[in-house]
Amino acid sequence: MLIEVDEITRRAEVARLADEIAQLSAHITVATARLLNLISEFDALGGWGNGFLSCAHWLNWRVGVGLHAAREQVRTARALADLPRINEAFARGAVSYSKVRALTRVATPEIEERLLAFATHGTAAHVERLVSAWRCVDRSAEQEQTAQRLRSRSLHLYQDSDGMMVIRGRLTPEVGAVVRQALDAARDRVYVPLRGDNTEGIRASYEQQQADALGMIAEAALRHDLDPGASGARYQVVVHVDAAVLADPDQPGQSALEDGPHVPAETCQRLACDASRVVMRHDAEGRITEVGARTRTIPPSLRRALERRDQGCRFPGCVSRYTQGHHIRHWAAGGPTMLSNLVLLCRRHHRAVHEEGFQVERLDEGTLRFRQPDGWVIPEVAGHAVVPADAGETLRAQNAAAGVYVDAKTLRTDWDGTRLNLDHAIQVMHPLAWRARPPIDFN
Repeated sequence: MLIEVDEITRRAEVARLADEIAQLSAHITVATARLLNLISEFDALGGWGNGFLSCAHWLNWRVGVGLHAAREQVRTARALADLPRINEAFARGAVSYSKVRALTRVATPEIEERLLAFATHGTAAHVERLVSAWRCVDRSAEQEQTAQRLRSRSLHLYQDSDGMMVIRGRLTPEVGAVVRQALDAARDRVYVPLRGDNTEGIRASYEQQQADALGMIAEAALRHDLDPGASGARYQVVVHVDAAVLADPDQPGQSALEDGPHVPAETCQRLACDASRVVMRHDAEGRITEVGARTRTIPPSLRRALERRDQGCRFPGCVSRYTQGHHIRHWAAGGPTMLSNLVLLCRRHHRAVHEEGFQVERLDEGTLRFRQPDGWVIPEVAGHAVVPADAGETLRAQNAAAGVYVDAKTLRTDWDGTRLNLDHAIQVMHPLAWRARPPIDFN
């Protein structure tokens, strides 16, 4: 009899815990929806544009979310902005984050209603399988155009009248995917201009970000893969700049690419921070009288010590390991080329310091301090958020205040246990599958 009572008590406790887990999960789902809406607004306002590479990098720095998870949150948040039905169901806890994350990979405003209906009647595993099959149908449709796309591939480069290089082309899907991924990686890890006015008062556009990312990819290719070695000098980009201009950008003098247009003195300072240097002397008529030996502004041995010490870009929140050496006080202005005056910065943050008004200084105790153009100090580590003693009750109260009420049944699906017929689901839901054709086996 005692055993039976203990078993009844255990089962009752298990049921209570199961209901509490389900109810709290629903509350967390509602809070997650609210979180993604906040991330969407924050991203649209460019709140992360105070020196961070992307919104995901800001989340990684500010709230400790892993970069992969942060990128998924940002991607999902951006997609939900165009999916009002899924967003509304998510906000009231009717579909979990796992389902929403999967749906946003394929959903469009035209088909979100039928996808949402499927999600509310199936498990998260069902949704994942449907999305995978959905994308498979999309890929099958794309393959029908492969031959035509292959024939139309092309790439044209020419110089415009103002000196700008114009690039136009058509790439096959697989090559285009590689280029797009490389551009996204370069923009995300190395250069994303500030979401705001830069020193020239011009708002950086997405197209300008892409152009800078392409330049970084070209530099990386020449440095690591395409440079043939001793004869690689023909691939180098040469900048001619007068010593006075290099020391003080306000001074008059030459600052231009070899056989090319003028470039700002601040750009020359950035390039000269970590580059090969050749000193040439001229007479009053401009004729070269002496050419010095080529040297590195940061010798290899010192560069190795710098990389060992800094181990990547030192800008707060940046995790890039593709870096350039930066002279805190430029060598052309008398700054010494020694560890105490050097710091590693990624290409994007090196540009920010030289050309966008950001500042870096080394304090007496050896630590670095970065400032925004307005003088605001960027902390190395974000401050801790205040967490209430009973976070669960606080979450319930916040949801109630927002008019959202959930219980242990909110996240429960309407699935009756019937085995999922994936082929049938795709045939009746996917727009491309409405055409008459043999069924596809996705199982």
